[in-house]
Amino acid sequence: INRNFPINWEVGERGAGTHPGGEPETRAAIEYVVNHPNITGSISYHTFSGVHLRPPTKDPENQMDQNDLRAYKRIGAKATELTGYPSVSVYHDFKYDPNQFIKGTFHDWLYEQQGVFGWTTEIWSVQSQAGIKDYKFIEWFTEHPLEHDLQIIKWFDEALDGEGIIDWYEFDHPELGKVELGGWDTMHTWRNPPFKLLEKEVAPLADHAIWQCLVSPKLELLSLEATPHGDAHLIRLVLHNTGWLPTSVTSRAAKTGVAKPLEIDLELPENAKLLAGEKKSFHGQLPGRNHKGMFALWSSDDT
Repeated sequence: INRNFPINWEVGERGAGTHPGGEPETRAAIEYVVNHPNITGSISYHTFSGVHLRPPTKDPENQMDQNDLRAYKRIGAKATELTGYPSVSVYHDFKYDPNQFIKGTFHDWLYEQQGVFGWTTEIWSVQSQAGIKDYKFIEWFTEHPLEHDLQIIKWFDEALDGEGIIDWYEFDHPELGKVELGGWDTMHTWRNPPFKLLEKEVAPLADHAIWQCLVSPKLELLSLEATPHGDAHLIRLVLHNTGWLPTSVTSRAAKTGVAKPLEIDLELPENAKLLAGEKKSFHGQLPGRNHKGMFALWSSDDT
């Protein structure tokens, strides 16, 4: 599914499907996002690596809008503070192949085409649990020192009472005959947190998700005044954005036109006419915690 989104899609990519958005789950996610322009952020939860991943996936981050990059990094810094997971760029720090990039991903589609801050959080890192620091997330599985394996086994023994390793036992395979099974309990120790550590591992992720919601733009009425001037009234309306993010959410959304400009509609009392200004006016976007005013002059005398 996470290679099936209509961004940098390529046939043959594992999980890409037959065409972009061709899987019903992917299509449902696309339609939901498109039909809800009030979405300001997204977090996809995967396993494993213990890291928060941000776009871009295809290009170096110095090619993206620098205002958005700064916002991504500040949000990521808070994510690290709340969860302990580092926040990194997919392009620079999470490539499976240095000569290739991951295609058709949800968070790339969200940012590039919808102007939404999309993240992928890879839950759980057995290396971090064992005290292994500053390792390369992908390259480690190709090459790492034997000492790291010994550290992990030691952690299994101390934290899990040895549950991370299954003792070898014989098994009669219908085609291969007698074989032995055992070794790492990959599904319950590497790919996912052990059951008894699951709640501790995921609880901070809820705090992170709530915090990311709280930095959303919040358009509010600051003041509305009607000052009489004879039979006419001067209307002064001031709106402000008390949220941290701009009303466009990202500069990307404003540049592509996905984020529509602020629209103010004026409804006049009966028998009143507009003397100056417009009944419908557009006012661009508001940066985070900023304000913008609008003026109109109307009269109760319809002559």
